[in-house]
Amino acid sequence: MSNLARKHYEQHVETQQQTQVQVKTIKRHAKITPGEKFLAILLVAFVIVMAVQIISAQAQIYEVNKNIEDAKTAIHEQQKINEDLGSQVKELSSPEKLFDKAKELGLNLDPNKVRGIEKK
Repeated sequence: MSNLARKHYEQHVETQQQTQVQVKTIKRHAKITPGEKFLAILLVAFVIVMAVQIISAQAQIYEVNKNIEDAKTAIHEQQKINEDLGSQVKELSSPEKLFDKAKELGLNLDPNKVRGIEKK
């Protein structure tokens, strides 16, 4: 082949290679279908509803625990009061205290009038 023919042939081959290389890249936009949008909205709504449910359940549990602790505290305080009153009853019902109170009120103990009760 002559030089001119060879140049012409090489130019023709190069243009064919360039046209083959210049493949059009088609840009596809990620289109979200209405069904996918609906499902996404449904998912988000479900997550929000469940979060609210969990938070409200935790708040109720906290309230019940608080009430239980308040009741335990009230019971403990009442037990203390009952123990104090029990010790006062024991102290005030001792025979010495009874005799002292009787003397304050003007009552005398006459040994001739005291009778013993026998156990059967």
